[in-house]
Amino acid sequence: MDDKIIVSNRAALTAKYGSAGVGKIKQAVTALIAADEKRGIKTRLVYLDTAAAMKNFRGKAVTDPADARQNKEAIDAIFKTGDPDYLMILGAADVVPHQDMTNPTFVPNDDPDRFAYGDLPYACDTPYSRDIATFKGPTRVVGRLPDLTRKTGLNGQKPASPAYLVSVLGFAEKFKSRDVAEYGKFFGLSTHSWRKSTELSLSNTFGNHGALTIAPPSGPTHSAARIAPLAHFINCHGGQTDPNFYGEKGNSQPISLTSDGIAKKIKPGTVAAVECCYGAELYDSVTLGLPIPICQRYLIQGAYGYFGSSTIAYGPADGNGAADLITQYFLAAVLGGASIGRAALMARQQFVAQTGELDPVDLKTLAQFSLLGDPSITPAVVPSPTSVPKGVDAEQGERQSRHLRRAKLRAVGQLLQESKPTASKKARKVRKSETVRKALSNIAKEAGIGSKREFMAFDVKTPKGARPRGSKAVPAASHYYVAVYRPKKEYSSVAAVAKEVSGRIVGYRIYAEK
Repeated sequence: MDDKIIVSNRAALTAKYGSAGVGKIKQAVTALIAADEKRGIKTRLVYLDTAAAMKNFRGKAVTDPADARQNKEAIDAIFKTGDPDYLMILGAADVVPHQDMTNPTFVPNDDPDRFAYGDLPYACDTPYSRDIATFKGPTRVVGRLPDLTRKTGLNGQKPASPAYLVSVLGFAEKFKSRDVAEYGKFFGLSTHSWRKSTELSLSNTFGNHGALTIAPPSGPTHSAARIAPLAHFINCHGGQTDPNFYGEKGNSQPISLTSDGIAKKIKPGTVAAVECCYGAELYDSVTLGLPIPICQRYLIQGAYGYFGSSTIAYGPADGNGAADLITQYFLAAVLGGASIGRAALMARQQFVAQTGELDPVDLKTLAQFSLLGDPSITPAVVPSPTSVPKGVDAEQGERQSRHLRRAKLRAVGQLLQESKPTASKKARKVRKSETVRKALSNIAKEAGIGSKREFMAFDVKTPKGARPRGSKAVPAASHYYVAVYRPKKEYSSVAAVAKEVSGRIVGYRIYAEK
């Protein structure tokens, strides 16, 4: 049995790099496999488009690299037969695609993300679907080590150099865990408008927020000393196909961080949790002639892990919610001694567990955040009072402990899948009482989106497992209402979410676009 399986698509890699380039990538993978073996991790490379390889897992080979369903089914077959502790996707989304989950908050011009792309479904044992609610119970440890996205096969182009992918594979091969104390200091970056929210996130994660950098006035240039800490938490604006992050104060959104500006400043071993919209978007910088995405700038300098969003993310200006929570859960798990892959799984599960129902914004948040990095890397080692008993092989003892952790996490994910109510489907017909109409109007005014703004209504689906027999009935939400609006001459949207129980609004949240 393999502890870790690396999956990729040979044809897609060959289209980019040619046979010689794929050979160099294979050499780097072979070196990683050898290094993993010394660490007590048995690793195998599987090409999803190779029939013979997929036959070993009783699965079908991928015939179209861009087909999300085919890739999901192939990876499901690998997990069902091979049951690896870690699965690493090798390549960007043009090699193995992100899954195309429907964005429930999609509104043209206001939230233009028709899909919330991400790797969440690969981390779930439920079949392919575009409904995010299908994947509310993640059970698997999955991460992606991407290469550079690029158009291939155009105008007789020569094969590209695989140097970027070979380099990031080399960092994964040579990684070394550090004492958790080395991750105690942090680089925190926030917009001025969201400083209270970021202070809360940092305090929850590190116990203090004293080193927080605010933009403006800081940025876009940051000294190497400021960026030197190995733990990074960033809560700024981001844009689609944009190599910059942005601060905010009033109506001003100056650049707060740039891809080129952090070159040669990220220390190997860095772990980053990034709330920014499109903060983990793997756009085609090669064809567009742009600096590489910030997330990939981190990786090419030896960062161990980057947890970020592929699309527009949301969070409140002052408190914590949505993107604030899932990112801090990830960093907290890393600081607790988890591998970055396990930390991503734990963050997803904790995010689902912390709310009574998953509203449309919660669902988009769950879908869009993915891990970039080798999921088996454990950055921080936490001292433990226990050790392997005498006479027990240390490697086998660790493998058994890891299997036990996976079994527990699988049980948690299955429970969440069977019991968590969700609101992913728009209601066909909803008769709003006058009380509900008035409350929604007041919420819209408070959010600054106008009292006449129409709210989308979503039905709440409650699984049978949500109410165990013999328990007292808890009033369940009947609907969630969502309004997303981008005011004219504004850079960012505002999302208002309201919860209806028994014919009245009992709670609401107002989110800002990150």
